Amino acid sequence: MITIKSESELKLMRVSGKVVAQALKELGKLVEPGITTQELDKYANDFLKKCDCAPAFLGYHGYPSTICVSVNDEVVHGMPGKRVLQEGDVVGIDIGAFYQGYCGDSARTFPVGKVNPQVKNLLEVTFQALNKGIEQCREGNRISDIGHAVQVFVESHGYSVVKDYVGHGIGQAMHEEPQVPNYGKPHQGPRIVAGMCLALEPMVNMGTEEVRVLGDGWTVVTKDGKFSAHFEDTVAVLPEGPEILTRAS
Repeated sequence: MITIKSESELKLMRVSGKVVAQALKELGKLVEPGITTQELDKYANDFLKKCDCAPAFLGYHGYPSTICVSVNDEVVHGMPGKRVLQEGDVVGIDIGAFYQGYCGDSARTFPVGKVNPQVKNLLEVTFQALNKGIEQCREGNRISDIGHAVQVFVESHGYSVVKDYVGHGIGQAMHEEPQVPNYGKPHQGPRIVAGMCLALEPMVNMGTEEVRVLGDGWTVVTKDGKFSAHFEDTVAVLPEGPEILTRAS
């Protein structure tokens, strides 16, 4: 069932959204050669505590960390650890937080030091694809209009969209109905109405769309070993159009 949020619920989601947006902004400042993914995770956990928020990922289906940290060919769900970031890497950081029972969820992929122009372009295209999807979060459209806009834009730049993992509704649970794929034909699926809250999250690969899960049971990587990028925002559908809840000012 797709839940429609009241104005009082949206107020709480604006708070959780701002917290994860600010957390990602601060984490982005820490991303540089020499830092470990575990250090990023500890910072994120401490930050959420200071903001009176509970980590959404910690303990979710047994997940042991506050954030997902996915490096280079890791698409999503990378686990923090002793890995040291190197010049030329890219690192996707995904974070979710609950504030008074309502969730915000967002991700950004950051360059580590100087990256090559092709990789920089991958990041830019993926972020622009997210924005193309957000533009479709308007009353009267259908859920598949989001994924269609993302797919057309990504493929026009020669990249591929991961189809095994999708965006989702969000609210009192991190994952609610409906599923929000990053691909598909337009004008299909549930109609978008005011009060819906959706987490849009294009995952874009330089090479094949095909992915596999590593032996840790969490980390998703590209099958061809080429780089991937992941950007996500939580969006509220309002009568006047989409409101992005997870963008830092």
